[in-house]
Amino acid sequence: LLFVVGTVSCTLFLAVNGLYSASDDVIELTPTNFNKEVIQSESLWLVEFYAPWCGHCQRLTPEWKKAATALKGVVKVGAVDADKHQSLGGQYGVRGFPTIKIFGANKNKAEDYQGGRTSDAIVDAALSALRSLVKERLSGRSGGYSSGKQSRESGGGDKKDVIELTDDSFDKNVINSDDVWMVEFYAPWCGHCKNLEPEWAAAATEVKEQTKGKVKLAAVDATVNQVLASRYGIRGFPTIKIFQKGEDPVDYDGGRTRSDIIARALDLFSDNAPPPELLEIISEDVLKTTCDAHQLCIISVLPHILDTGASGRNSYLDVMLKMAEKYKKKMWGWLWTEAGAQSDLESSLGIGGFGYPAMAAVNARKMKFALLKGSFSEQGINEFLRELSVGRGSTAPVGGGAFPKIHSVEPWDGKDGELPVEDDIDLSDVDLDDWDKDEL
Repeated sequence: LLFVVGTVSCTLFLAVNGLYSASDDVIELTPTNFNKEVIQSESLWLVEFYAPWCGHCQRLTPEWKKAATALKGVVKVGAVDADKHQSLGGQYGVRGFPTIKIFGANKNKAEDYQGGRTSDAIVDAALSALRSLVKERLSGRSGGYSSGKQSRESGGGDKKDVIELTDDSFDKNVINSDDVWMVEFYAPWCGHCKNLEPEWAAAATEVKEQTKGKVKLAAVDATVNQVLASRYGIRGFPTIKIFQKGEDPVDYDGGRTRSDIIARALDLFSDNAPPPELLEIISEDVLKTTCDAHQLCIISVLPHILDTGASGRNSYLDVMLKMAEKYKKKMWGWLWTEAGAQSDLESSLGIGGFGYPAMAAVNARKMKFALLKGSFSEQGINEFLRELSVGRGSTAPVGGGAFPKIHSVEPWDGKDGELPVEDDIDLSDVDLDDWDKDEL
């Protein structure tokens, strides 16, 4: 996955037609047809998520078309205009363009394509993935999409992520939970429920992973658990209700595809999630842990405490906290340090000893960064982060290709700084009377 791509000129083209047409061998994918074409397919798929204005995507287009033609009838090659269909891009964690995903035996676990951008490299990767897929089928390790269609009666095995609830277990699991629950009330004989089942199961796995279990998908057999069916007025099947602590349950009235369910679950998660922590870089562990765990880490270098005092520093931290709240759906990491405390880090990010406060957005996997050019204010930072979030802005490699040595420092105590105290001369052992006599 690229960090942020495109050039300054890309920002001028606000309305550009898609890069592919019906005459190409590249299959145009949208939220409407993605589930049917890709997720329910037995074929191996290579899917490019692109933005029409992105220069890198425009350069990839002829190579992608050539690869699609070469692989026709062997491997499916598709493309998603993720600028137009942001929900579909967001579902697969697309943060920059182009992003290429390989959908193999397990369509719920797409792999990132990390190879070259030539048609030869793309074809080689496709054939390699195809070979792996065939070998898995030969060994019986892969059931393809059908593995997601386990019957509820079978229990679904250890990997089943839909939580079965009953009259007895519902209240203790759901009602007072701090998590968000999406609960499907179904009847075993209901055809619509059977159609929903593989979508619900696939969504449950993806949602569990992306929300770290904070949004749960569950199912209730309403023909058996009639206390619950009566309590919630279940009259038709399937009925899906959303339960959040301290609120009355609400009906889910969205689409019944995996992508629809996941999109709503992620919205519920981000609405309820606290903003990310804002951490001071006091050790190498803080920097590495934060930046390795997030797509981007936003690093601010604030002026020395003697230049701002506690109130000035807190005003800068407040701005960062507001931006962390505003962009919490992105699930970025947020860090800060004092000017001069991590001078090697400053130099590697092109900050280097002046222009405080400063801010850099770092992609630790690519070791690339972008610098805030505007003002360190809500407006300036918002514009900077908004550009990043849609894949625009200029980037540079981190100096040295890796994070430099990080010094362990004491965390800020929240107080105004104090000038260092000069050493006083200790005269307690000097006998001034004798000294005066000698001088005389």
